[in-house]
Amino acid sequence: MSGTDADDGGDSDGNGTLLDRFSSLGLRTGIGLAVLAMFALVVVAGQLLPDTPLGRFVDVLFANTTMSSALRLSVPIAFAALGGIFAEKSGVINIGLEGLLIIAAFAGVYVTDITGSVWFGLGGGIVASALLALLFAVVCIEFRADQIIAGLAVWLIALGLAPFLSQVVYGSTNTDGVATFRTVPAMLAESGVPVLSTVVVDWMARAAGLPTVGALFNATPVVYLMFVAVAVCWWVLNRTAFGRHVRASGENPKALDTAGVNVSLVRYKAAILSGVLAGIGGAALALSLGQFTGNGPTMVNGKGFIAIVAYLFGNYNPIGALLSTLLFAGLDALQLTLQARDIFAVPAALVRTVPYITVIVVLALFGRTRIPEAAGDHYESGEE
Repeated sequence: MSGTDADDGGDSDGNGTLLDRFSSLGLRTGIGLAVLAMFALVVVAGQLLPDTPLGRFVDVLFANTTMSSALRLSVPIAFAALGGIFAEKSGVINIGLEGLLIIAAFAGVYVTDITGSVWFGLGGGIVASALLALLFAVVCIEFRADQIIAGLAVWLIALGLAPFLSQVVYGSTNTDGVATFRTVPAMLAESGVPVLSTVVVDWMARAAGLPTVGALFNATPVVYLMFVAVAVCWWVLNRTAFGRHVRASGENPKALDTAGVNVSLVRYKAAILSGVLAGIGGAALALSLGQFTGNGPTMVNGKGFIAIVAYLFGNYNPIGALLSTLLFAGLDALQLTLQARDIFAVPAALVRTVPYITVIVVLALFGRTRIPEAAGDHYESGEE
């Protein structure tokens, strides 16, 4: 009798949980559809009333300049997010992405300044970030330090070191101006290659005139590199032996060790790779503006922490992380344009909070992140 009661109770609890899940899913779906409907209503109203603030807002929303700014702002966040995915999927929580972006931004500008080449500058940023990531990996893996504290230390080291080095070299926390990445059409036009400098450039110029998506045809090389990196990272994580080892290291390092794979080596590789990817993002950020700004939180200004939110929201999927990044960067670009044009009578400080509030709301309503089982846990070969 008691067994029957227990079984009934278990079924009841199971059914209740199942109903709760369906109810939760229905609520999220309903909210999502309501948000999409409101967005569509705003767009339609803006098209019908072009001379109103709402109409001007819709024009800004779909302007090529907004998309171009969003793509530029996406680069450092997306690359840092990709790096964070590899590190955390391997079991190493790297919250020092902000610091890696900062040190790469300064190194990228400095190397560009002394060599005159933005490509050498990009390489310099990668090397600096990778070395700092290696230091982080040694502290966490070899000396078994708390990964959160070590990540904060990386951020604080870079936050103090990069402006200090700028002060020593340039006499100011802000560096001198250097060369920047030019758009691909401009680079092709100067290449002198017959087909590329004429036919392809003319085609890209016409495509750049398309509404909204035209910005994709007048972007810098690092924007295209971002899309390529996302595809490559997805392939590496899901289709290669290294990707399988990374996932196993973060989920069940004991099983990976039993299979004869060195868990520590896998984690070292993943952590250094996170530094390489963040290095691309940090150097690209500085070289898109041609200067490193070290005042306050520096020119990075929290993008490394936004990258953490992006890959968590994307559930450790490179494609999901990119979509999350584009959402935040698009909102950030939108608020910058709204401040410049003063379309609505809203304080600028309030407008600046829009991207952050939106990301928090979306993450709370739709975030379904499953953290790797062994993330943050130390492991040595032969442990039980």
